[in-house]
Amino acid sequence: MRPPFSKRQQRLRQELKLLVADSFLTLHPANYFYLCGFSGSSGALLVERHGATLYTDGRYTVQAGEEVVGAEVRTVNGGVLPAVGERLKTSSGSRVGIEAANLTLAQKDQLKKAAGPRVRWLKLPNCVERLRAVKDAGEIALMENAARLGCRVFGEVLRLIKPGVREVELAAEIEYRMRRGGASGPAFETIVAFGERTALPHARATGRKLRKNELVVLDLGAILRHYCCDLTRTVYVGRAPAKIRGWYRAVLAAQWAAREALRPGVAAGEVDEAARGVLRKAGLEQFFTHSLGHGLGLEVHEEPRLAKGQKQQLEPGNVVTLEPGVYVRGVGGIRVEDDAVVTRSGARLLTTANREFLEL
Repeated sequence: MRPPFSKRQQRLRQELKLLVADSFLTLHPANYFYLCGFSGSSGALLVERHGATLYTDGRYTVQAGEEVVGAEVRTVNGGVLPAVGERLKTSSGSRVGIEAANLTLAQKDQLKKAAGPRVRWLKLPNCVERLRAVKDAGEIALMENAARLGCRVFGEVLRLIKPGVREVELAAEIEYRMRRGGASGPAFETIVAFGERTALPHARATGRKLRKNELVVLDLGAILRHYCCDLTRTVYVGRAPAKIRGWYRAVLAAQWAAREALRPGVAAGEVDEAARGVLRKAGLEQFFTHSLGHGLGLEVHEEPRLAKGQKQQLEPGNVVTLEPGVYVRGVGGIRVEDDAVVTRSGARLLTTANREFLEL
């Protein structure tokens, strides 16, 4: 089923009306894909009151013609921004919303020069991102498929976790298997860490070999039909010490508490606190060094953020990660991460990979 691009543009126009903006310009690939379906890496979408135009270059003429819905396609030479500026010179409205976070100073100067002095530039941060934060049923179905692939790949690589394997070898196997399963690529650089390196939340895979009696952290994500999944599991090679098993139980309990707190109307920071409180009681809060989670969708990091002090209220259709962790320098780390969608009455997990503490 084709995504409702025209409906999304109308929702954006309603936002622009409230913000007293006549048009909106995005150069961010995830945002223009969300609004018109173009998946090329070079483009600019101008959404006006009564229409939209996708500007791109000759490399994407055929692709844009096949993909774009709800917008006129203009293929230009000499850069898309001068063409956008020329259009704005003659448009009926002069107040143009831009995404400051997705526009360099050089690009803004180029736009201002091309559009002339009559245009007023309005900084509208996260305007499209707020719309993207609430997924429709079609998006959730796509994300379930991505999650299913990620979980299947995790199950496949478990048998490869043996003493002597290198971190980079496991990372390569994970990414190969995701692509073989239909993914266009990894959602982020696959994290594989062994032993004391598991204390690095964002460890980069190295040539380090796995030894007996060590922790293993796998953090993987696939992009399937444009949507991401994000999954982390921690296992142990050998018989884990009681301390490590206790840490794992605490992390899993923290995730469960967060899942129970996840529901419409709850502030995002309260979900973070639900997990943090469990680790606090276990004497492990000081080792939980990042926020609980983040939104997920066309990008691996989206709104809303499940972080300390965040006041944003959750809504049905939000898809977030729940990823509490404990990281002790010189010893190792444990993280369990799942993807969850906020429903009308609570939350539902999209990822279903085994959460038991596996001792291989």
